[in-house]
Amino acid sequence: MAGKFEYFSDKGGKFRFRLKAGNGQIIATSEAYNSKDACLSGIESVKTNAPTAAIVEVDK
Repeated sequence: MAGKFEYFSDKGGKFRFRLKAGNGQIIATSEAYNSKDACLSGIESVKTNAPTAAIVEVDK
């Protein structure tokens, strides 16, 4: 099974999304968005920008 994005309304009425791996495990979660459209735009942004995103270690 392929991974999938799920979007939903949280307890505060904001919209969020999560990315699930093919095995159903949550591998990423979003910030809260004020509207469904903004949430869906966030998903599209991840889909567009993630394939070329650098992997960078951050010093603590």
